[in-house]
Amino acid sequence: MDAFEGDFSTMWRLGIREPLWHLTWDWWWWLVMFDDPDGEEWGKQLMVLWSTKDNDRVEVNGTPWTPSGRPGFDEHGGMLIDGMVCAWWFDGQRMHEPYIKRTCDMIAMDDAHPAWPQKGGGAGGGAVVPLLPDDLSMGLHSDKRSFWLNLRGDEGPVAEGAPGRMSLNLTPWNPAMSVARPSTATYAAGMGYDILRVHGTKVDGTVDGEPVTGSAYFQKVCVQAPSPPWYWGVLHFEDGSYMDWFLPHLSPTITARTPRPWKKRDIQHISLSQGGLFHDAKHQRTERFARVEVEKLASHRQEGPHGENPGAPLPTFNVHMRNGRTSIKLTVEAVERAHWHFDQPT
Repeated sequence: MDAFEGDFSTMWRLGIREPLWHLTWDWWWWLVMFDDPDGEEWGKQLMVLWSTKDNDRVEVNGTPWTPSGRPGFDEHGGMLIDGMVCAWWFDGQRMHEPYIKRTCDMIAMDDAHPAWPQKGGGAGGGAVVPLLPDDLSMGLHSDKRSFWLNLRGDEGPVAEGAPGRMSLNLTPWNPAMSVARPSTATYAAGMGYDILRVHGTKVDGTVDGEPVTGSAYFQKVCVQAPSPPWYWGVLHFEDGSYMDWFLPHLSPTITARTPRPWKKRDIQHISLSQGGLFHDAKHQRTERFARVEVEKLASHRQEGPHGENPGAPLPTFNVHMRNGRTSIKLTVEAVERAHWHFDQPT
């Protein structure tokens, strides 16, 4: 597979839905899992997102963010966005979060824009570029053969051992995973969501000049509806298989007043919907699951001294997905935790 496939026509566009004040939230989001052959078996991890909210004030982990307005558009469809770039970095032992937390203006455009270095066809190529002295850009080349992702860590986390810079190249893995897959839903009063996913890519590049490899998952999301708690997980397998599950739910956790990663009240929940997916590379088939059960328990692992709640137990998740043909059971154990707190008027 030489190039990414699927419909990327909305990749660099926002405002497809009429925005809703205090509800609309748009972001581009990468989750990168790095191999660590000399370290822990679970490897290392990067999460990074470029986002904007239709709100006049949001506090993100104690940092005030006051978006000045909705995205502005030029006559060629290019956008100027008042947004934030945020990231975490897990080095295999410790979670550095926030690894990046910066408010800034950003430009988003497709490759048909006159400012694009080489004229493209508007079939998916484009980029989001924060207007900062450091390069924190992400984009898809016009031939759709690869994404690029460049980052520079914030001064504080870098001083504590996080990487200073990353330059990554994200390429297609296989036809089941490296296809743009849109999903959408519309509810009452203009609420709903639009999501564009790429389930998997291969990754190579450098972190502080050292070569790295791994895999990555991508979403471009517009959500304009209140969000309940949810259980979500994604797994990449060495043979090119893929698995995910998603279970939004109601539970006593909604009334929680502390950010502890596991609470006794987490044991019970009422699912609002259930969904799971397994791309089986060995048998070349895809299984979809409408019945998903998730049990959240306390594990023997604890949040580290650098975390939000040092010494608090980290969770274990028992997951069971099934349909008329296939049943999958697995146990997933948290080894670290990232904590992000958003506070905004409603």
